[in-house]
Amino acid sequence: MEKYKIILFDLDGTLSDPKIGITKSVQYALRKMGIIETDLNKLDCFIGPPLQTSFAENYNFNKENMEIAIDFYRERFKEKGMFENNLYPYIPTLLKSLKELDLTLVVATSKPTVFSEQILKYFNIDEYFDLVVGSNLDGTRAAKTEIIQYILDQYDEHELEDFIMIGDREHDIIGANNNGIDSIGVAYGYGTLQELNHSNPTYMVKNVEQLKEILIEEN
Repeated sequence: MEKYKIILFDLDGTLSDPKIGITKSVQYALRKMGIIETDLNKLDCFIGPPLQTSFAENYNFNKENMEIAIDFYRERFKEKGMFENNLYPYIPTLLKSLKELDLTLVVATSKPTVFSEQILKYFNIDEYFDLVVGSNLDGTRAAKTEIIQYILDQYDEHELEDFIMIGDREHDIIGANNNGIDSIGVAYGYGTLQELNHSNPTYMVKNVEQLKEILIEEN
């Protein structure tokens, strides 16, 4: 009997490595706000969490400045940032194998849905996903707990045991825990091992090959 029927994937840091596109777009936004940041590695903290959270926590922006900064970020991100991005090795193979098992695959991301859909099409992996759920452009439905709850509501004929969330940041694991579903923390993304272990995932993996082993063996 299949254990997991509906598999939720985070996008940034889980399916793809978006470092250059995100950090350069944040750098652009900060420069427009009068802040010069030359070290892109210092902006890795923006990969995963909602932009509202990252600008507020890392630069103490109030709501007005945060909204202005996000608009600047999107100027560059829409033009080129979303395509400065690479799939992690073996992701297409993993997705193909899971679909061959007739599993339902869903993207659960804090990135706006409209950008997420374009990225999946750019990588030619959109065909594998039954549903893509991200945040709204107005900043609503940005928290992972909300996003996962929305997905659960779309598949309310299923039990919680049918779902599993896969992600590289604590927000992914906490969102899964808050909704009562299992989770896999992936250590190849942008969350630290300490961050992931502290959030208490059901499983931890170091690479996509281990991820495939868990998902295929459990099914």
